[in-house]
Amino acid sequence: MKAIYYISLLLLFAISQESFSQQRTRQRASDAATDNTPTLTERARIKNQQESKSPGQVAWLREMYRYIDLEKEANAPLLYPTEPIGDRKNLFSLLFRLVLDDKINAYNYMDGKEVFNETQKISIEDLLKKQQILYTTQGAGANVQYIVDDMDIPSGEVLLYMIKEAWYFDQATASFKSRILAICPILTRMDYYTGVVNKEALFWVTYDEIRPYISREMIMTSNHNNILQYTIDDYFTKQMYDGEIVKTVNLMNQSLAQQVGSDPEALKLAQDSIEGQLKAFDKKLWVYPDSTALAEESAKKEDKKATKETKTVARESKSKEKVQKSKPAKSESSAPTRSVRRR
Repeated sequence: MKAIYYISLLLLFAISQESFSQQRTRQRASDAATDNTPTLTERARIKNQQESKSPGQVAWLREMYRYIDLEKEANAPLLYPTEPIGDRKNLFSLLFRLVLDDKINAYNYMDGKEVFNETQKISIEDLLKKQQILYTTQGAGANVQYIVDDMDIPSGEVLLYMIKEAWYFDQATASFKSRILAICPILTRMDYYTGVVNKEALFWVTYDEIRPYISREMIMTSNHNNILQYTIDDYFTKQMYDGEIVKTVNLMNQSLAQQVGSDPEALKLAQDSIEGQLKAFDKKLWVYPDSTALAEESAKKEDKKATKETKTVARESKSKEKVQKSKPAKSESSAPTRSVRRR
């Protein structure tokens, strides 16, 4: 009797587990059906094509890589909320959903050798398995769909981004601008056995592909003003982030640390030098008069001033002469006469 009792308990437990698993699968499928990931409209697609056009005539170009540390206050809008709250979600949650729903392409991370084409596209299933993200599948073959709960997305562990940035001079518009070419989220996880923090670059996404989606995702950029007045696209376009340069595109494909060493002071000097070069190039675009021209202009101003003063003095002297001539001259008859009686 005891054996039958225990067997029945095991059967009931197995049935309840299966029922719970099926219910969770249905819930995930329902969540996927009601996914609030923004959909790209035809108008947004056309607008994005216009904004993604390359500059007309690039006469000067410099590409560089920056790290955006989300633990800095200026970059916190990209991290919070770590879990979706209503329609609000952080940048990685949005990117992950877009990649999962096959709305944008994700490419393999390659250190300075990234190529954004079909051969370098990542496999979503490989990404989920490698990062140990729980998921279920729906459908089969080419129509397979991967379903991941919001709580299983490691959005709170992406504490770093690498962006590829381009500074260029457009000769057609005579303007010096910058634009972001691609973004790479970097997963930061601690090994509980060794206590070592491991950083792993997940994938590249091109900015032109994600622009129409992040241009509609509002974020809060201030602790003092809670109104959602900026989009993620505004955040990047207006350069509201605080990023440090870690590499510039060079012939040897070396990072700043490889070029100047790992000394923090040397790295800081190299970063400031690059920032100074960008500012100096912007200033050199416009021609300013040299010292000789300034001296000549100053001499001309002094001559004009002296000439003006001379004319003023001459004019005043002439006016005095006119006043003196206008007064009647004293004649001899007007001199006082002596009385004869007194004489």
